[in-house]
Amino acid sequence: QISDIVREDFSAQESQALNVVLNDTPPTGERAIEPYAQKLSTLGNVARVDSEAGSFAAGEQVAPPGPGSDRFSADSSTYLSVIPKSESLSEEGERLVEDIRSTEAPYDVEVGGPAAELVDSLDSMYDRLPLALAIIGVTTFILLFLFTGSLVLPLKALVLNCLSLSATFGVLVWGFQDGHLEGFVGEFTVTDTITWTVPVLLFCIAFGMSMDYEVFLLSRIKEEWDRSGDNQLAVARGLERTGAMVTAAAGLIAIVWLGFVLSGISYLKAIGLGLAVAVLMDATLVRGALVPAFMRLAGRANWWAPGPLARFHRRFGLREAPDEPSGTPGSPDTPDGKPTRESVH
Repeated sequence: QISDIVREDFSAQESQALNVVLNDTPPTGERAIEPYAQKLSTLGNVARVDSEAGSFAAGEQVAPPGPGSDRFSADSSTYLSVIPKSESLSEEGERLVEDIRSTEAPYDVEVGGPAAELVDSLDSMYDRLPLALAIIGVTTFILLFLFTGSLVLPLKALVLNCLSLSATFGVLVWGFQDGHLEGFVGEFTVTDTITWTVPVLLFCIAFGMSMDYEVFLLSRIKEEWDRSGDNQLAVARGLERTGAMVTAAAGLIAIVWLGFVLSGISYLKAIGLGLAVAVLMDATLVRGALVPAFMRLAGRANWWAPGPLARFHRRFGLREAPDEPSGTPGSPDTPDGKPTRESVH
């Protein structure tokens, strides 16, 4: 509430000032700070610049140095307090950080403050995000190949998981960034942004749970495929055996995540609703419709792999139980020791 009042009723965001630190400077009284402070005060979105040389606005000095100016000085460094006009955690705030860092300075410059922390956090995330996505994608692909012996099914799983997650992110943007869910999930302040950690957490948690459901379904489909060699029958029976379990599990975990919506903290609301939507969409639309539809249309191509990889899977692949010839005594297909029509097929 206080932040809303400051943002709406005052022209400067004093509590969100950027700290521009100049290092390795001459001693106090010998450093030329005034021209640099004047230059910073002319940047867009700057209300005022306070420094040891006084206060500046729109390129002009609006207040001379006073007793309080000593707080900006140290033996070999000084700092300037740049007061923005708008919210620091916004596109305008990020742009101001870039403008300050690109402005020529008389000494080495470091920029801190809420907007700078956001910019640096995002840069750090973007630098490592491709590597993180590559590790997740490659390891998931390899494990699903070892489990199924197919190159098609792991690729299908990655694409459909990303599809459901993209839809979830769309709900978050529409509901929280644009504010259409305000009132439906409780009151929150619409800032036209989403806390940058929310999409990362959502992706990691929802992707992991989606892959759990994928393994549940594929394990039963693969079991029936190995037994009968009939792709259509395998998809139908795999869905029949896991559908109720996956739906129940998704419903239970969605209830847990929806409990986060009761929080008074907006990013927890976003995480709770986002994960609930992701789980329910994945268990119903993706696992209940898109996966079986794709596998039905792909037919025997679902289980394709090049010869060398197929031989590698037969030797090193992951299995729930040792291979057992169909139609032999003790086989689950033939409890009485006699081959069934399906096992012969």
